[in-house]
Amino acid sequence: MLNIRREICGYCGACVSVCPEGALELIDAYLTVDSETCISCGICTKACPLGALEVTDEV
Repeated sequence: MLNIRREICGYCGACVSVCPEGALELIDAYLTVDSETCISCGICTKACPLGALEVTDEV
């Protein structure tokens, strides 16, 4: 599961552009993740310049 640390996120959209499943979306400067679509690959976590994303084992 992808966890967005909103207190750190700068809502730049870097993660959105690299998600292979299209699970991330930036709507009105607010990042959302579709947990049904996200495959927890971690590509977005590496793309985030602020380290605001993390993949966890939580469901």
